[in-house]
Amino acid sequence: MISMRYDLTKLPIQRLLRPISDAGIALARLDERIARSAVGEGFLERLHFADACASLWIDGELVHLEDLVLHDAGHDIRTPTHELTIARDVLRCRRRVAAQPPGWALSLDGLRTLRQGWPAASVRADSHVAVGATADAVSVGGGEGEDASAQNCSPFDAELAAIDALLARSDAVIEEARRDGPTKSTRAERDPLLYDLDWDEGERLEEWRGVLQQVADLPAVLQAIVALDAWNELAVLQHAPWLGRLLAASILRQAGITTAAHLAAVNLGLKSTPVDRRRHRDREIRLLAIARGLIAAAELGLKEHDRLALARQMMERKLSGRRTSSKLPELIELVMARPLVSAGMVTKTLEVTPQAARRIVGELGLREMTGRGRFRAWGII
Repeated sequence: MISMRYDLTKLPIQRLLRPISDAGIALARLDERIARSAVGEGFLERLHFADACASLWIDGELVHLEDLVLHDAGHDIRTPTHELTIARDVLRCRRRVAAQPPGWALSLDGLRTLRQGWPAASVRADSHVAVGATADAVSVGGGEGEDASAQNCSPFDAELAAIDALLARSDAVIEEARRDGPTKSTRAERDPLLYDLDWDEGERLEEWRGVLQQVADLPAVLQAIVALDAWNELAVLQHAPWLGRLLAASILRQAGITTAAHLAAVNLGLKSTPVDRRRHRDREIRLLAIARGLIAAAELGLKEHDRLALARQMMERKLSGRRTSSKLPELIELVMARPLVSAGMVTKTLEVTPQAARRIVGELGLREMTGRGRFRAWGII
């Protein structure tokens, strides 16, 4: 049984009215600007990277943005750390949620899928992780551990594999729906050094979903704030507290008013709020801190968007007089979609030689971001 319940009887509604109104207006302003912007797509991709790094920062770990970008592109310059692997999982989950319909992440199927994608998911999902990973590998064109035969399969074989993976996952979902819960013997199979065997994630998740149902009639911003605070207080997942912040952003997106065109960077906003306020014993102070974090996320997003729009205009001026076969337009699109690019990324994306990659990077006037002589990477000034 859960040792604590989240009490909703004494929410400080009066104190929260102004902050949630300001947060809703700021997020809606950013969302409207993204929806009409020429750099909107690149901004959203950059937002995923920045929010993933901020998520690790909130949980007490440091992941450099350039390391995450290179790791995501498969151009690591050193062995990936455990923290970097977690950041990549956060990044992939953000992309998956953003690519799905607004209400998907909070649905039963969405919650099950997101929990399966994390090593610390509940025991109910442990038996289906392999099936979900197989489907993901097929959907993105291959996983990190695929063998030579999988890499050389024909498109028709890939389609058959995708169908098989979908059927297997559907069977797993149906089987899961028939279960009442994990058995004691299944729980005992978990490593006690890594998991608290008495930690019933399924029950805690049901308690959290009950909180969502109780606040369903409140404004979307207030729903997200309360949902995030309840997730933290109930400690739903042992090793994935970041998922609650992603679900809070999904609540805002599901409302379709404040963040219809983007997934709010909740982590990025909370990073700018003092940790003693985010984890204060007084719930009112915690809720106000989350609200101010949402306002900060919108303000930071507006500044970054304007910076990218100005940088794109300056780079496009250098296209005048260029030949139609020039690679500079493609490089501009790549630079806008990534916080930084390496020579390997430019070579692979633009299909040019490493020497040509360094030359066109110099022509575009990008800034070297790493300060190294080898394994260099460039970004927008």
